[in-house]
Amino acid sequence: MGGMDEVFGLFPTPLLRAQGTLSARLVDGLVQHFSALALSGNKASNNLSHTEMLCPGDSPLLVEAATVITPKIVDMGALMFGQRLGWAIKEMWVNVLKTGGYQAMHNHANSFISGVVYLTTTHPDSQTVFMKSAGGTEFVFKNEHANTTPTAFNADRWVSPAPAPGDLMLFPSYLLHAVPPNQGDRRITLSFNAIPGGLDSWGYAIKFSA
Repeated sequence: MGGMDEVFGLFPTPLLRAQGTLSARLVDGLVQHFSALALSGNKASNNLSHTEMLCPGDSPLLVEAATVITPKIVDMGALMFGQRLGWAIKEMWVNVLKTGGYQAMHNHANSFISGVVYLTTTHPDSQTVFMKSAGGTEFVFKNEHANTTPTAFNADRWVSPAPAPGDLMLFPSYLLHAVPPNQGDRRITLSFNAIPGGLDSWGYAIKFSA
């Protein structure tokens, strides 16, 4: 008699979701202070604007946010590198997505962990979407039609869970992601990139500075 079949998800990509990371008070403070400073336009969408790149020390609000977020980054880093390293947020910025605006597919250079904190409610059609890299190692042939069922092993995209204000999402900086056209009211988020103090591969060590 045969045994039970088993399916193993080999080498999965970690994505950490932490609900309610920022308090309602801090979320409100960030929205009130930074939404008016999001004056830099976006090349892809006229209805998307950003603040300038900021450091946590640029505002007491960002210091407070970074203090709460950094332990979560340490947890994420332990999944990616197998060690609880020292991490620093090297840049932060606030995005304001008006009705009809969208964020084109992109990833984040010169960092290892990136993240987003949702500061307002998000329309169900405008949740962050993550995509499989076009330069992957999967077979070239595909099987896609009305009768196929997407799974974690054949899907090209994954829509993140519905976020609430204060929720945090962390992901490897290389992971492609985008925001579909916003069908709701203003969608405001706080984004950031983080780097470890350094990495050591059997004595081949490299250090990073935020």
